[in-house]
Amino acid sequence: MASNKQSNNKKMKWSVDFTSRAKSDLPAPPGYCPINNSVQSDVTNQTDGNLLIKKCWEVALAPIKQVPMNIVIMYMAGNSISIFPIMMVGMLIVRPIKALFTLSSSFKMIEGHQVLGQKFIYFIGNIVNIVLALYKCQSMGLLPSHSSDWLSFVLPQTRIEYSSGGVVYS
Repeated sequence: MASNKQSNNKKMKWSVDFTSRAKSDLPAPPGYCPINNSVQSDVTNQTDGNLLIKKCWEVALAPIKQVPMNIVIMYMAGNSISIFPIMMVGMLIVRPIKALFTLSSSFKMIEGHQVLGQKFIYFIGNIVNIVLALYKCQSMGLLPSHSSDWLSFVLPQTRIEYSSGGVVYS
């Protein structure tokens, strides 16, 4: 019996009993909003609306924020025609096109007067990414931009200048 009493004392030493205290002794935890206080709930609803607008603008600005990274990827891929640059250019074209086709589902949750502006910014950002990918295709020589690319009887462009460099060591 004595050993049982000692084990209870050890448990009581580290345990805290919150049922014996009155509710007024403890402060409300951070973020706690009682249901009967209507002023705080109105502020919460307004805050939720502001957070929704912020989130929607983040979705709308995401393609524009991808432009610098896409430029770095284009630079790092190089202008040679091999599997890595072709895959990079393919992803640079396919991702914005998919995003444009899913425009309405991306903005399904948006309501209010800012919808048109957000959709327009999202559309422009994806168009900029597509233009960057087409520029990369042009610099790699993948886009047919001369008449000799289309017609077999037209001679290809002749180079007016040739440049070479280097020093010959003997």
